[in-house]
Amino acid sequence: MQAALYVCRTGGEWRMIMSLDIRVDVMWWLGGVSGQLVQQWHVLSMQLPLSQASWLMDQFVELRGMDQWRKEAWESYMDAKLGLYEQASGETEARKALAEQAGAGNWNRSERGDKGRSGMTRFSRSEGRTVSPNRNEDTNGIGGGNEYQGKSKDVSGTGAARADRVGGMPEPYPAEHWAQLEQCAALLAERMHGRQLLAAEAEALLAAEPAMPPGGWHAAAQLACLHGRLQLTAALEGPAARRRLAWLGRARSAPRCHRCGSEARQRVPCAACGLAACAYCEACLALGRSRACALLLRSAAQGAVPARGEAPRGTALAPTGGGLARWGLSAAQRAAAGAALAFLARPPAGDGPERFLLWAVTGAGKTEMIFPLIQHTLDQGGRALVATPRRDVVLELAPRLAKAFPDTSLAMLYGGSSERWKDAQLTLATTHQLMRFYQGFDLVIIDELDAFPYHNDPMLAHAAASCCRPDGNFIYLSATPPTRLQREAAQGKLAHAKVPVRFHRHPLPVPKLISMPTVAQCIKRRQLPAAIVSSIRASLQRDAQVFVFVTRIAQIEAFVNLMRRTFPKISIEGTSSQDAERAAKVIAFRERSIRLLVTTTILERGVTIPRSDVFILDADNGLFDEASLVQMAGRAGRSKDDPAGRVIFAAFRRTRAQVKAVTQIRKMNTIARRKGYLHPPGTK
Repeated sequence: MQAALYVCRTGGEWRMIMSLDIRVDVMWWLGGVSGQLVQQWHVLSMQLPLSQASWLMDQFVELRGMDQWRKEAWESYMDAKLGLYEQASGETEARKALAEQAGAGNWNRSERGDKGRSGMTRFSRSEGRTVSPNRNEDTNGIGGGNEYQGKSKDVSGTGAARADRVGGMPEPYPAEHWAQLEQCAALLAERMHGRQLLAAEAEALLAAEPAMPPGGWHAAAQLACLHGRLQLTAALEGPAARRRLAWLGRARSAPRCHRCGSEARQRVPCAACGLAACAYCEACLALGRSRACALLLRSAAQGAVPARGEAPRGTALAPTGGGLARWGLSAAQRAAAGAALAFLARPPAGDGPERFLLWAVTGAGKTEMIFPLIQHTLDQGGRALVATPRRDVVLELAPRLAKAFPDTSLAMLYGGSSERWKDAQLTLATTHQLMRFYQGFDLVIIDELDAFPYHNDPMLAHAAASCCRPDGNFIYLSATPPTRLQREAAQGKLAHAKVPVRFHRHPLPVPKLISMPTVAQCIKRRQLPAAIVSSIRASLQRDAQVFVFVTRIAQIEAFVNLMRRTFPKISIEGTSSQDAERAAKVIAFRERSIRLLVTTTILERGVTIPRSDVFILDADNGLFDEASLVQMAGRAGRSKDDPAGRVIFAAFRRTRAQVKAVTQIRKMNTIARRKGYLHPPGTK
């Protein structure tokens, strides 16, 4: 994509502005719409690759003497800046390589072939008229009211890319269409509120809206930008020089994607902008190609134009006493939710969103604890987002949220969702969908913070940070927070609350560690160790459902056959992420048609089976870290009818992860006992 680029002097300072439709800018600045006195105006280019235009605008710094610059000075400035861009971005080397491949022979900068600068036109307010680059020839000045008429003149010049020179002052946007354009700009800004979208996505967003003005949605977007309600930028940030690495010959850095924050190292020749090395981001390719020359539309910084019905920022409402009573929470849940509400009621303390960790054991009822927090945010007129790693969790939580907040608009967002463009007070989304939002939510709740794909994915962490308002709040939900957050909580750097007990008020089952050969050895020998056989038999005799976790998908079929030979009268199945019948098998396991299920970590969370025991084989394997072990152990003892389920860590050796998992479970039981959350001993 290409854009126009110009500079203007208003209020005693210079601005550089990129334009999707410069006719709108002419009407805005020179037609009197902005209400500001324009002292000087220079069109630097009518067709510049968007990546270059956006980079030049971001890099612009007012220099001494700019007031006196003429055409030649501005052309020299553009030549120098475009040269820096090409050097920093690798465009020069890429074009040279292409020329050599095509057998072009000698190559020099004058043969760049880029679309470069168009002819420049200068407007001098002090003379009250438009001045062409040829100082001896004037065009008509600004007429009365909003009327502007100018004569277009062909101009010549030196440097690259003269083929597309336009020359003269562009025509203003037709005055008779301006009222319609204002309406469309307001509509676009409202629909884009809290979002960031590529141009193709913006077109999809507007597909169901009334027709845009004759200039199209680009004109509406440009006017919304001039009003301060939209930000227009390239999807990738421009190149930046790393001076500290220059002596190593590695002064160039890869541009980063504004949408996901990842480095964009792939470059291809681009027909859309004419560059020989247009970068694009591979990390978020599934959501549409984010290219250096692709337009990214962002909602303007919140607070500049408050959304309809929005409470003034920074006026937090203190939670009322009845804020918790209506939700029927247990004592431990009330204490944690109360601490989180007090956190939300505090005035903003920093430059970015504040963070709170809700550390609740598996089966503690985390979903119920976020209801008061959502209600508190909605009561202020704010918007709330609940982000979860998986689509099935979105579908599971949606009815519960709809029931809890019947008078609140709710949007469900996941791959293939029909509600992708729905505006709602409460949004429930998979974490990948967060990349389409920008400073749109007052409260962002990240569920299962430690789970795939959010865990250890900087792209999704960047998306989550971008979708929350600078004065908003994050609530992290996890039974097994990452070590970094646990450390911050212990050091008092992260506000948090612990829920150390399940709703039935019985202690968590503490894993028992037993020794056994590896699963691979058992399969090879076609025999299970006696300790495992006797432990599984004890679980079956007490009528429990048995989870058996293994590390490898490839081992499941052989191990299921081994288990069937060992327990011939028991219904035994295996499943994994590659099993098309996984959902049906889980249902059959829940209904007790299947008594023993061999599985991978695909079922380590999100599955509740009454009266179940858990066996984790090869518990010393590196694939099972502390968090995985705690989550798998959390499948046992979740039912109030069978709170003391059995958990076995079976491994050839004892590892740090096993020890830390057992320690974490014991510690939670100790906290629950000390705070009086547990039933007295002997209570059923």
